[in-house]
Amino acid sequence: MSFVKRAVGRLVHRGWAYVREAAAISPAAPGGYRFRRMGEGVCLSFPQGAIFGEQWIEIGPHTLVGERVSISAGMGPGVDLGPDSIVRIGRGCSIGRGSHIVGHQSIDIGDDVFTGPYVYITDQNHVYDDPETPVGRQWPRNKPVSIGSGSWIGTGAIILPGTRIGRQSVVAGGAVVRGEFPDHSVIAGVPAKVVRRHSPDLGWHSPPAPRLTSPFPADSGPRPHPHPRPEHESRTA
Repeated sequence: MSFVKRAVGRLVHRGWAYVREAAAISPAAPGGYRFRRMGEGVCLSFPQGAIFGEQWIEIGPHTLVGERVSISAGMGPGVDLGPDSIVRIGRGCSIGRGSHIVGHQSIDIGDDVFTGPYVYITDQNHVYDDPETPVGRQWPRNKPVSIGSGSWIGTGAIILPGTRIGRQSVVAGGAVVRGEFPDHSVIAGVPAKVVRRHSPDLGWHSPPAPRLTSPFPADSGPRPHPHPRPEHESRTA
């Protein structure tokens, strides 16, 4: 590599580092003043994803938001969403690059919640009630989402409307999560379910498998053969 190429390379990298630092959103930056609340030490890394509805977004102190993360409240900019905040991210969180947090009613992320990259969290989903109307044109429904403090959300996980995840829980990468889950759970699968739990007596353990029940009562007498032979085959010669 020639001296000129090396010099240009160093210049480009230094310039990009300066741009990233200057364009990051923090409480002291002009972009930080648009948020309802942005605590000390918050940093939204540059380049950011889609950021709008800042007036209804709160971010707690010392939270780091990775590059290309979208955080939005409402359908689009310029809409009055009422007096209350909609998206709340606690203190000391880390939101992985490329993630999306899309709020319309209520998304509450506790303190010290960490996510891998490309996590999707939303409190709104399309409906398909009318079989004749395109799904994308039917009015969506909202249900609040809550993620407990101290939890970890793995890469590519999807948190759907109506989900409540307890404290100190783990969501496996790629899980599609809907429903309510207690504290100290490991949640995995599509659809997601609890695969491990913690209790003071047992520590971390797998929940017992559901018992399979017979379709025949205990006193119902002889059970029919699952594959009965035709009548002419059952006769003796």
